[in-house]
Amino acid sequence: MDAKLLLPFPSAPAALHPAAAAAAVPKTLFLGASLPLHPRAAVKRRKEIPFDNVIQRDKKLKLVLKLRNILVAQPDRVMSLRDLGRFRRDLGLTRKRRLIALLKKFPGVFEVVEEGVYSLKFRLTPAAERLYLDELQLKNESEGLAVTKLRKLLMMSQEKRILIEKIAHLKHDLGLPPEFRDTICLRYPQYFRIVRMDRGPGLELTHWDPELAVSAAELAEEENRARAAEERNLIIDRPLKFNRVKLPKGLKLTRGEARRIAQFNEMPYISPYADFSHLRSGSAEKEKHACGVVHEILSLTVEKRTLVDHLTHFREEFRFSQSLRGMIIRHPDMFYVSFKGDRDSVFLREAYKDSQLVEKNKLVLLKEKMRALVAVLRFPRRGGAWTSGEAEGANGAAQLSTERSDEEYDEDEGLSDMEDLISELSGGKSDADYQWGDGWFGENDDAPPDFADDDSSTQEVKVTMKNDDGSANGRGAVPVFPDGRPRERW
Repeated sequence: MDAKLLLPFPSAPAALHPAAAAAAVPKTLFLGASLPLHPRAAVKRRKEIPFDNVIQRDKKLKLVLKLRNILVAQPDRVMSLRDLGRFRRDLGLTRKRRLIALLKKFPGVFEVVEEGVYSLKFRLTPAAERLYLDELQLKNESEGLAVTKLRKLLMMSQEKRILIEKIAHLKHDLGLPPEFRDTICLRYPQYFRIVRMDRGPGLELTHWDPELAVSAAELAEEENRARAAEERNLIIDRPLKFNRVKLPKGLKLTRGEARRIAQFNEMPYISPYADFSHLRSGSAEKEKHACGVVHEILSLTVEKRTLVDHLTHFREEFRFSQSLRGMIIRHPDMFYVSFKGDRDSVFLREAYKDSQLVEKNKLVLLKEKMRALVAVLRFPRRGGAWTSGEAEGANGAAQLSTERSDEEYDEDEGLSDMEDLISELSGGKSDADYQWGDGWFGENDDAPPDFADDDSSTQEVKVTMKNDDGSANGRGAVPVFPDGRPRERW
């Protein structure tokens, strides 16, 4: 008989005791244990053109401000075009472009002058110079407000100290002076001091002020309660039959998304100035606190917006999650994240109405004046100035074209926004359209500029005539008599 037939038939393994089975195979997050569910507001991001238009209209202004920051750092605020060529990477220019043509696109801000033989320099126009000095004076006058913003920023941090290098990322958004470390950080030792940290010098809070530990959201809630108390005296006071969710105008959500947002808003408010060391990372309470911190930081900014990358620098100080952008997107009732530009921007939704700030301070008004100088055309309209009706129509057409371009915006485009802007300003000319030298800078950049009124080159005009049958050719029609017989030319 075959030996294989003598082998015993494999029997089923004996069942283990329930206690032994539980000890042998413990339940984990992947085997039987249920995951904790928190009432988080997880919604799908939707593109909103009014917020994206804010980034779109500041493209040229952003480039001009970069040029101005480089220029004002030079002695007497005058710089040669050859020296400007060393800042191409700082300007976001990866291709060789004629910088003189770029500067001449903004005649309201920069003027190119010739000093010596083939030595071109540029400087600010008197109007742009006046706006720059007004901005410096305004920042010096509002030094007390800048100190308050720094104190509130330190009060929200966990250790009450932040690296100065990280604060520098927000200096323009907060309206701080350019050299805030050497000025306000040293002038107010009663509020903060400079300490040495592991990764460099940091700013540490020395005095806690309970009057400053009130967030903008709490102040707005007090105003809403006072307004509701006045309305209660005018209408019949009756309890609501359902939880009312107040959503911003224009925000479109599904019923499930609105329900999750309502559940998150029903959670108790956690002040950004409260101690959050006991909050567990990843919990709903920690996300509630993080939303309050982001809301308060945006409230301290001049334009109520900043870059998402700037907020990610403060992960350690505020214990932000690694997916900070995803957390902000989950709360569209408070914030909006725009993917326009090279880097993502976050807006405080309640501070904007139709692409405009609800409340504008003096720095914002100066920026709008600077935007008006950027919009000055090199060649004004022939026939005199525009009338009010024509100007309004032109602004409407520009707004319409901006909205159309926003709708056709491709987020996966290859070139950067700054390169697209330079291409647009240069009339779509590529690098092959210019004759370049062997060096980093173009040969024609040191040549005297052509300040003629007409910027176009002479072109040959070709006249095309049409025959009787409607066809076009390059020659004139053959003369014939009325009956069709050809006749000789004159």
